[in-house]
Amino acid sequence: MSKVVIKDCRDYRIDRLMETIEIGIDLLGGWNKFIAPGMTVLLKVNLIGPKPPDSAAVTHVEFVRALTRILKDHGCTVWIGDSSGGAIAGIAPTARSLKVSGLQEVADSEGALLKNFDKEGVIPVKSTIDTKPMYLAKPLFEADLVINLPKLKTHSASMYTGAVKNLYGCIPGLRKAEYHRLAPDQLALGQVLADIHAAVNVGLHVMDGITAMQGDGPTAGKPYRSEKILLSTDPLALDAVAASMIGLTVDDIPILVSARDRGLGEASLSQINIVGDYTAPPQLAGFKLPKRFTRLATGRGGHRLLAKIIELMKARPRISTRLCRSCNICVQSCPVQAIHPETKAINYAACIECMCCHEVCMYQAVKLRRDNPVMELIARLDPRMQS
Repeated sequence: MSKVVIKDCRDYRIDRLMETIEIGIDLLGGWNKFIAPGMTVLLKVNLIGPKPPDSAAVTHVEFVRALTRILKDHGCTVWIGDSSGGAIAGIAPTARSLKVSGLQEVADSEGALLKNFDKEGVIPVKSTIDTKPMYLAKPLFEADLVINLPKLKTHSASMYTGAVKNLYGCIPGLRKAEYHRLAPDQLALGQVLADIHAAVNVGLHVMDGITAMQGDGPTAGKPYRSEKILLSTDPLALDAVAASMIGLTVDDIPILVSARDRGLGEASLSQINIVGDYTAPPQLAGFKLPKRFTRLATGRGGHRLLAKIIELMKARPRISTRLCRSCNICVQSCPVQAIHPETKAINYAACIECMCCHEVCMYQAVKLRRDNPVMELIARLDPRMQS
């Protein structure tokens, strides 16, 4: 039976963070189960783009600082790494993201080493969706232990993003767009993520759920004070618990369905031992889901016969010319080149609805809108989807 620890943590005060994480690790068997003096530990953060710590879009800088201090106190060498999404002038904005997020300062002041996955070289691993190998960042295989530090967030395409999805950043730079093209739907993308988890030996998952993101995440949503830290050695079990906290099930999240089918971990709440401050997933009252999620569309809540209207319920990306800064990160990040570089019009015949444009826009110029006004009204009747 998989174990998931849920601990309350009110804020990012460093002493409170360190104490709470230490208690959580003790409930998983103690640090001696995971590390020893002299080991190199890679903290794989969520660094989706150049977002500040309080945006709720990235793993909070103080959360990373707390883990860094704990690990160094145990005699470990600490690496902090990721690859950001999107592209500006043909280059992923990881270097800028490390500065804006505050992680550069943490590394400098705490004696950690930054690992920009775009610049560290790659290792080929097996891909189940392509005949060619998939290439992942080399530090993932050079560290003695990888600790995954996901953020609790909604996602406009995946509905939810957590421990399983966070490893997508193991793919360096612009290769991410290529895998969105090869895996144009969320079930297929889940297979890519399962391939990454199979290749990378992640020994521990510690979720920053103190300030979560609700609404149209993973970058354009709004912060939600959930005040939780989740820990587990099982990424799927952690995600199943976190999803339940925001009112979702594994069946609502296609990438987790793929993870379950691939045996990535435990998906059934009845088979997950929840410990810490709770024995069952605490519900986050008033938490808003993405516009693209409806109970009608997923067949939940007694409306299974209405699942055929899912196409009418879908929200599609549209680019606001008023908010657009013409940085063209959406254009360069689109895996099927469906966005006109000058007008920003989207070719919906080519669009694969991966929501990369919405995910990487730093100015929230990519909005999600429904074509059918009746369906828009129906969706708005659910208070959980009102922004």
